[in-house]
Amino acid sequence: MRLIVGLGNPGREYRLTRHNVGFMVLDKIASAWGSDFREEKAWKASICRRGASLLCKPLSYMNLSGEVLRSVSDFHRVSPAEVLVVLDDMALPLGRLRLRAGGSAGGHNGLKSIIQHLGTLEVPRLRIGIGSAATGAAVGHVLGRFSDEEAAPLETALERAADAVACVQERGLETAMNLYN
Repeated sequence: MRLIVGLGNPGREYRLTRHNVGFMVLDKIASAWGSDFREEKAWKASICRRGASLLCKPLSYMNLSGEVLRSVSDFHRVSPAEVLVVLDDMALPLGRLRLRAGGSAGGHNGLKSIIQHLGTLEVPRLRIGIGSAATGAAVGHVLGRFSDEEAAPLETALERAADAVACVQERGLETAMNLYN
């Protein structure tokens, strides 16, 4: 994978929310690389580079992530198959990982935007479980912070997700799916 995109919402008020686990994973990867993100105003994104690999955190709101990803991928000539999207998933228990080569958006507006702007369902993704919301409380759940009791399982999940991304890059998506799903 040449372009790893973490989904989240920009701004301090969203920094530690469930919807921002994609950003959190990319922060762990950048730290492991010994690199920092730099804001690229032309693309409305924060970018971190290491060799031919790019980490991208769109600075638009979640439901506009596809516009940013399209701009970055077009500029760097990255095909959808060379992109890995890292995002939250309410349908998975906290900390559970699910790697897929493609599929539907599954109700996730950020992924829906990406699929729409790239014009394909075949966009590899790593979903990270954030636990389910009470009926009718989805928005409050995804924009809410993790509880103190969830801190340790969250940290473990972020580490495993960063390891899964490294595995995808080093050994391929199929191998990573067998090891991390």
